[in-house]
Amino acid sequence: MAQALKKLTAQVLKSNNVEVITNNFIRANSTWWSNVEMGPPDVILGISEAFKRDTDPKKVNLGVGAYRDDEGKPFVLPSVRKAEEILHAAHLNHEYAPISGEAEYTDAVAKLAFGEDSQVLKDKTNCTVQTLSGTGALRLGLEFVSKHYNKTKEIWVPTPTWGNHPQICNMLNLPCKKYRYFDPKTNGFDLQGALDDISKIPEQSIILLHACAHNPTGVDPKLDDWKQLSEVIKKKKLLPFFDMAYQGFATGSVDNDAAAVRLFVKEGHQVMLAQSFAKNMGLYGERAGALTFLCGDAESAAKMMSQVKIMVRTMYSNPPLHGARLVKTILTTPELKTQWLSDVKQMADRIISMRSRLRNGIEGAGNKRSWQHITDQIGMFCFTGLKPDQVERLTKEFHIYLTKDGRISVAGISSKNVDYVADAMHKVSS
Repeated sequence: MAQALKKLTAQVLKSNNVEVITNNFIRANSTWWSNVEMGPPDVILGISEAFKRDTDPKKVNLGVGAYRDDEGKPFVLPSVRKAEEILHAAHLNHEYAPISGEAEYTDAVAKLAFGEDSQVLKDKTNCTVQTLSGTGALRLGLEFVSKHYNKTKEIWVPTPTWGNHPQICNMLNLPCKKYRYFDPKTNGFDLQGALDDISKIPEQSIILLHACAHNPTGVDPKLDDWKQLSEVIKKKKLLPFFDMAYQGFATGSVDNDAAAVRLFVKEGHQVMLAQSFAKNMGLYGERAGALTFLCGDAESAAKMMSQVKIMVRTMYSNPPLHGARLVKTILTTPELKTQWLSDVKQMADRIISMRSRLRNGIEGAGNKRSWQHITDQIGMFCFTGLKPDQVERLTKEFHIYLTKDGRISVAGISSKNVDYVADAMHKVSS
């Protein structure tokens, strides 16, 4: 009996020692990541989560950055549905795409951006690669800058700009600086402020420009403004990097929305361009995008391509196929492209219509402020001019969710809630 008890005690001690040693090992190795700080929460995600928790039947989400139809539901474009049917019937395989993307895709998206008759495309002075949507294009382009650009590696962005622009710069340790853009007094474009600031930017820096439907303000320069911007940017020898995430989505015309990019090319700028097909084709989750460098001559373009492909290879090896095949099929099939142009105009027209109804509703309620900026601005987003305390009232009293800076996604407004939103905005701003 004593012997058995002694043996059992030894086993327990052995077991406890193993547990203690194991726990000590876990605690010791947890310090490998103990220096990692909690990251700040995503603002838009927080708004969406608060909206979901709200049980009020009148609640409205104006924070989401994705198009919704007039029923408030995700919209799959008819042209995309037809392209899906074509691809399904073709019984395609799932082999790797080329590192730079399929040539038919990169050719088609470059023509969409620069124009069918673009001389730079005819001369093959462009280096165009498929990317992981617009974010991937920006990241790849700026990473290329950090490694290969031997000039001033300062990135100048408008105030305000899309939140991911400075975050990507910070991730790559690229100095990110700001030039004036939005005028809170007029809720419009601060042309003189932008020109003054740009004229002081160090030569050969990189300036980031929103091609159309500026995110987050919805404020776009007029064509004559773009000409003045082009002039000062050329004088300062700056490298323009266009972010074009909304081609066709702003005015309903893909050519109008690419006017700034084409103007800069016509005036001799060797632009960089990030493209996305998340918004204008509704391919949010497919991550279809592109990055283009204009290189001046075909030999430089070939060298650029060789280095970009090395960079892509070390990041993700090959781009995804399905979304790119949908884009290619739409852009290279005449009847599908016609359908898509109609689809994207339908989306843009709905946004424009909601802007008009929102403005008319606020003004019709007797509000004494000027709300012209709602219809002057363009694209999915609108800087309303509402102050943080007014935004707080909208959320607490009316269950309308938006960012604290007063930015709304007009796509969240529909014929069913526009009068309610207008009345609420009138009451908090009177």
